[in-house]
Amino acid sequence: MYLSKISMKKICDVFKSLRVQGMYLYVEKSEGLDRVPEALKSQFGTPKHVMTMLIKQEQMLSVVSGEKVLLAIAERGFFLQMPPQEESEQKSIALKNTKLSSGKF
Repeated sequence: MYLSKISMKKICDVFKSLRVQGMYLYVEKSEGLDRVPEALKSQFGTPKHVMTMLIKQEQMLSVVSGEKVLLAIAERGFFLQMPPQEESEQKSIALKNTKLSSGKF
């Protein structure tokens, strides 16, 4: 799926979760949090506005492309950025993968 010329950029509000460190919610400024499901709002906790920004399709944000954010907002009304995995989690996963490739469990 590609974005039409009309939606190649949007002014978005970005909120951070006070409940889950590193979790951010991107929404179109004109819609606010109206299209965000209640279940997600409940899990996210009280949103804290961190910035308003123009997101362009070709832009690269901190961990995701502008195109991916804009597509999610167009389809669902929001983009949820999850916190990065902890280094210890990554090491644990790598260790399990090493054991699997060597046939050990």
